[in-house]
Amino acid sequence: MKNKKNKNTKVKQSGFSLIEILVVLLIIGLLSTLVAVNVLPSQDRARFEKAKADIAIMGNALEMYRLERFNYPNSELGLKALLRSEEDNYQNNLNTRGYIKSLPKDPWGNEYQYIIPGEYGEYDLFSMGADGDVGGEGLNADIGNWDPEIE
Repeated sequence: MKNKKNKNTKVKQSGFSLIEILVVLLIIGLLSTLVAVNVLPSQDRARFEKAKADIAIMGNALEMYRLERFNYPNSELGLKALLRSEEDNYQNNLNTRGYIKSLPKDPWGNEYQYIIPGEYGEYDLFSMGADGDVGGEGLNADIGNWDPEIE
């Protein structure tokens, strides 16, 4: 005997409706927008703070160099003078380990600038900011050792 199904019974389907999926996607989109709006400015601030910290560290290394050699590196030597150098140091009993382990790049991937004599002090040590050009405002502003926040 064949088992006949009643034509009036509805087949129950499991799963989510299209509306439910769209609502969930909308909520995820809103949450990701809120996170992005709050996190992106923090990254800019972190880059600014890293540049300030790098400048402070290199400034300390320049001071150690000056204390031992009685002057700052000239423009020709630049910041590379802070790295390990064994050429003339053994005969002069000077620091052969260097004054800094490596020269960092600024948070935007550019070299830090060193100018002696400086416009703002004995030397200027600075990052040209996000745009990589001298001057600017906001994120593009130069960050230098003349800034009172840098110690």
